[in-house]
Amino acid sequence: MKITDVKVWLVEGVKYNWTLLKIYTDEGFTGVGEATNWPGSPIVEAATRHVGERIIGMDPMRIDYIWTKLYRDLNWVGPYGASLCAISGIDMALLDLKAKVLGVPCYELLGGSYRREILLYANYWFLKGDHNAEDYAAQSKKVVEKGFTGLKFDPFAHTNYLYGDHLSTNLSLGKKQQDLAYEICAAVREAVGPEVDMMIETHAMLNFKTAITMAERLSDLDITWYEEPVGPENEQVLRSIRERLDPKVSICVGERHYTRYGIRALLEKNVCDIMMPDITRCGGPSEMKRMATMAETYNVLIAPHNPNGPLSTLASAHVCASIPNFFRQEFMLQDVSWRDEIISKPIPLQNGHLMLSDEPGLGVDLIEEEMEKHPGVVEARDGFYV
Repeated sequence: MKITDVKVWLVEGVKYNWTLLKIYTDEGFTGVGEATNWPGSPIVEAATRHVGERIIGMDPMRIDYIWTKLYRDLNWVGPYGASLCAISGIDMALLDLKAKVLGVPCYELLGGSYRREILLYANYWFLKGDHNAEDYAAQSKKVVEKGFTGLKFDPFAHTNYLYGDHLSTNLSLGKKQQDLAYEICAAVREAVGPEVDMMIETHAMLNFKTAITMAERLSDLDITWYEEPVGPENEQVLRSIRERLDPKVSICVGERHYTRYGIRALLEKNVCDIMMPDITRCGGPSEMKRMATMAETYNVLIAPHNPNGPLSTLASAHVCASIPNFFRQEFMLQDVSWRDEIISKPIPLQNGHLMLSDEPGLGVDLIEEEMEKHPGVVEARDGFYV
């Protein structure tokens, strides 16, 4: 069997454009994948088209060989970024294709399932109202009513719009901003009750002192994790934050770390309790599985980052099914109406879980005519981090 073509689409999503692809073969088998990242989705789209051209004529069943060849060939332009997004999408599509050839779900190719009901946590649930405690509390109750037992939000993102400069240029928070962020978190905790997991996102937009101060204030709310208190550039700074924080505050990082090589220092320095690789960035399902195995040796949990399209959601769930150290998977609660229309079957949700079936591959195909109705939009130069 040989790969004959790779098609790529840029499709509008609720938060940003999805980069979706489909691999075709001379025997009629196909596989679908996703390489979404943002900002700069046109760069990712172009990289995916280029990487797709590089695999024409190859045997699609040689998934690890193709991954390794692409990674080594493209390493010259850097081992991260757009090239890894493209590799991630190709890897996902190859896994889907091979599983369909063999007539098994993707999780069987990843070692079989520990579980087929994948526990989700909700993100993107806070789109209405103003940035105040009352509106956050009201919307968080609706999340729980939908059956979710975990939710995530960034209480800091909008505070500088209300009381000062944007966080991208000012990493400090004044007293009013800190109080507002805490009031929002306290209101959500009271609204959802003590049993619901509450994840606090920072997007690495706080300076060292502010990150420590807010983590200490939020610790009495029993937060499930404190996400990305610093960026991916320096794990030693993260080590310093880990040493300063109350031990009961868990740190979660990983959405901007690529491949097993990129997380090695984090694990060796014991700077995080939970790792959140993104399947459309980190190297695809094959690499996420390898990263999860590495994390397991350090007793670190996996909770995939997933503010992406439907294929990312499904592929992440297949990896989550196949690993022992799974915690939760991110899910975009509010999305564009065509999320389930561009795939052949809706994402199977039930009471805050994604329910995996035994259908071959990822269990879906892409609907080309529907994707073409929703082309990617021009990205804004600025905006809120959510």
